[in-house]
Amino acid sequence: MHILMIEDNESVSEMMQMFFLSENWEGTFAYDGQEGLDLFLEKPEYWDMITLDLNLPTKDGVTVCREIRKESKTVPIIMLTARDSESDQVIGLEMGADDYVTKPFSPLTLIARMKALHRRAELLDTTKGSVDSEIETYDIQTDHFCMNTKTREAYLNKQLIEGLTPKEFDLLYTLANKPRQVFSREQLLELVWGYQYFGDERTVDAHIKKLRQKIEKVGPQIIQTVWGVGYKFDDSEAGE
Repeated sequence: MHILMIEDNESVSEMMQMFFLSENWEGTFAYDGQEGLDLFLEKPEYWDMITLDLNLPTKDGVTVCREIRKESKTVPIIMLTARDSESDQVIGLEMGADDYVTKPFSPLTLIARMKALHRRAELLDTTKGSVDSEIETYDIQTDHFCMNTKTREAYLNKQLIEGLTPKEFDLLYTLANKPRQVFSREQLLELVWGYQYFGDERTVDAHIKKLRQKIEKVGPQIIQTVWGVGYKFDDSEAGE
């Protein structure tokens, strides 16, 4: 992979460079937000993954993320932040980041998340060229809800749920594929992210929060909280 790491802490960059080399990945490093954004915009199709610090000189990570998303809707972005609050995590996800890692972090944890995110990005790429006469068939379809994994679209009461990020789509698909089954946060971490989060379950809650906000723009809520357990999909009361 070609990795663009936008990180103002040189010691962190030097440490991750060793891990990138051990994976045979090519790492390019920028130490302020504007420099990182310029590197990306020079050749946006070149990068397979971006890690982006939230606190950067010149231009902050949220602004950089927003600008990158204007150019590319699909390049995977992992936000790195020393802050440990749900609001910062949600802001990063809202601006288009696919994942976040809170500092201090284990390099092996970051590498694992990057691998999982890259696998899912590759899977998405393989489906892009296969949208054909089956474009109107749905992988999940109920009286009120449907999803198409080829077009990566979801509809509630025939209205498109707009702006779903790759992770939000995968999360919604996982829940909707087993209607009324209750999933714990640990199960969703494994099924959607493809690896253990070492107990960091807040990433599920942050994604659920943003997903619900997008669903509520087109209809009633179809993701239900089962207190003390987790979440489930239930569209039985989603009639028009």
